[in-house]
Amino acid sequence: MIRNSVYIGILLFILSSCSGYEKVLKSSDYNLKYKKAFEYYYKGDYNRASGIFEQIVTVFRSTSKSDSITFFQGMAAYKQRDYVTAQYYFSSFVQTFSYSQFAEEAEFLSAYCLYLDSPKASLDQESTYKGIESIQSFMRKYPSSKFYEQAKQCMIELQDKLVEKSYLSAKLYYNMGDIKLKSAIIALKSSLEEFPNTKYREEMMWLILDSNFKIAENSIESKKKDRYQSTVDEYYSFISEFPQSKWKDDAQKIYEKSEKLIK
Repeated sequence: MIRNSVYIGILLFILSSCSGYEKVLKSSDYNLKYKKAFEYYYKGDYNRASGIFEQIVTVFRSTSKSDSITFFQGMAAYKQRDYVTAQYYFSSFVQTFSYSQFAEEAEFLSAYCLYLDSPKASLDQESTYKGIESIQSFMRKYPSSKFYEQAKQCMIELQDKLVEKSYLSAKLYYNMGDIKLKSAIIALKSSLEEFPNTKYREEMMWLILDSNFKIAENSIESKKKDRYQSTVDEYYSFISEFPQSKWKDDAQKIYEKSEKLIK
């Protein structure tokens, strides 16, 4: 009996709450809507706050309340983890209210939403590139911002993701075997040129060496000598940079066999 009473009480509360929200939505008192939108927001009811902000954003356009409505419209989407929508609102805010008290935070959050929306390294990295560009723009504009260090860390993480993407794409060719080894070498060298300090540098240089050796082994006789020579050249580059590499024994075998076949 007591349990039923509790359920009924909760149901009545929900219904009355919904009823109150519906009344606000249907109300023609826009100042009331403005007040209620922020009440819902600060109570953590971001979905309802969003619904009301959506209704009043055009009504209060060109008024002193316009920037706060637009900013918190973005914040409500951000709090709901709808980063695509939030980024759109924050980006639009920066363009429209560049002198607002919320401008700095909005520009950071616009970039931060792109950071949060960046996919894993194996997927397309369009939003990652946009995120880096947006963060760099923010850091140039607000070098003394309280968000500066956070923005800097986000940029480092996004750049690392591009490094990983480049590494994975290049390694994919290598993993496809003999038919793609030439493509693998091109992709690996291109990645190292773009990201010379990558944490994958040792492995990528080893893959270049190994790919050259495999190509030489599968070449016709007239091309073998030159290709084994290319392998030896890659060996020297690899071992001079990573003399204690975990691949040093395999690299040494490749070198010795290549030298023997050249002679």
